[in-house]
Amino acid sequence: MSHFLVAHNMLPQARFLLNFLVSRKGKDSASSIFASVLETKGTHQCDFVFDSLMIAYTDLGFVSDAIQCFRLVRKHKLKVPFRGCKYLFDRMIKISSPIVSLGFYMEILEYGFPPNVYSFNILMNKLCREGLIKDAQMVFDEIARRGLHASVVSFNTLINGYCKSGNLDEGFRLRSAMEEAGIRPDVFTYSVLINGLCKESRLDKANELFEEMCNRGLIPNDVIFTSLIDGMCKNGRTDLAMGTYQQFLTKGFKPDLIMYNSLINGLCKAGDLKGAKKLIAEMSLRGLKPDKFTYTILLDGFCKEGDMESALGIREEMIKQGIKLDDVAFTALISGLCKEGRHLDAERALREMLDAGMKPDAAAYTMVMDGFCKKGDVRMGFKLLKQMQSDGHVPGVVTYNVLMNGLCKQGQLRNANMLLDNMLNLGVVPDTITYNILLDGHCKKANPKDFGKLKSEMGLVADYASYSSLISKISGASKHHSRR
Repeated sequence: MSHFLVAHNMLPQARFLLNFLVSRKGKDSASSIFASVLETKGTHQCDFVFDSLMIAYTDLGFVSDAIQCFRLVRKHKLKVPFRGCKYLFDRMIKISSPIVSLGFYMEILEYGFPPNVYSFNILMNKLCREGLIKDAQMVFDEIARRGLHASVVSFNTLINGYCKSGNLDEGFRLRSAMEEAGIRPDVFTYSVLINGLCKESRLDKANELFEEMCNRGLIPNDVIFTSLIDGMCKNGRTDLAMGTYQQFLTKGFKPDLIMYNSLINGLCKAGDLKGAKKLIAEMSLRGLKPDKFTYTILLDGFCKEGDMESALGIREEMIKQGIKLDDVAFTALISGLCKEGRHLDAERALREMLDAGMKPDAAAYTMVMDGFCKKGDVRMGFKLLKQMQSDGHVPGVVTYNVLMNGLCKQGQLRNANMLLDNMLNLGVVPDTITYNILLDGHCKKANPKDFGKLKSEMGLVADYASYSSLISKISGASKHHSRR
């Protein structure tokens, strides 16, 4: 019936009938249906039937059957089913791995399917996104091997792949090859290379490329400006970043939230909170609202500068806007409160973090423990240690040093020695600070001889601080002995 319909140019009806047949026969039926088509064809041409079979299997998601149809056509040395091959390849590009798609494309090319640069470009793009740069390079080389000429898109796709994989040298080599082939780099070419240079902190080279681009009459887009500004801010060059930002504005571009966040982050890291506040006000005038990232940057900046009132004000604003603090914001807040000696507020923030379902890191716990230990509340320090361990953290030497320092300041040398034993049993290696804390504690209790034993047992090589502490105590003991 299908052959009859095709012979009478009733192609939609023939396709409908074949779709119905494939849907009924289902997966893994390609061999049997193909055999039936050959058996019944008589004097009819069956090219359209094989095209339709491949399309039907592809539409139903039976890709392996569609490929099998092509291979059977090839085996029987029939005409290439051009429409079926193109339809299947286009679908495979969307749903299959790029390696599988590449394999099928090379297979149909070998049987006479006409190659085109667009298909090669699509394959390269897919391979680059998967990080398969060597395979993408092979596809690029295949373009010339097939007698075609690589386009600007071909070069840009591979340059982008190399730059994103961190191989800028290869990206620049391709740019040279591009120009040798008579193809001028476009804005996208420069954008990719400048972005790669900025990520590697090669700002001088990025600016040089930017100038070259402008001199060639190309107008930089907002992506290029954003890459430059972000790179400058991350490398502490906020002065250059603000200059580039002004240049960006004179070109008539409108900054977005990403650009503002980069600038605000750079200014906060440089300690220029006044400049950061000005940009926040400018954002509002442009109708842009700060997001979670903006608020977290500001909160961290205020905490590092010791302006806890402003930091807490930012926190209140976040709550008002319905923006939840994440672990980064909480950790910044805890760090700032600890530095200001507000250990109770820091512990409260830690509890809020836990109540919100987040797990503070070991550093956050240690900072709060240090605050309590310095205030003489060692018991609270050990309570936090227990909570820290129940959260799955393994305390390191810094955490133990904080607790040991608290015990020694309270004169609890026996407990400090027990803590040292626990450290060793758990495989935590004490450092010079650990022993200096113990040395100082024993010396204040007039027990330098006891520490001499400890020192020999642990094989400690005392540093200048250790000797200073020992000499100070021994000197004091000598004067007391003279008076007697």
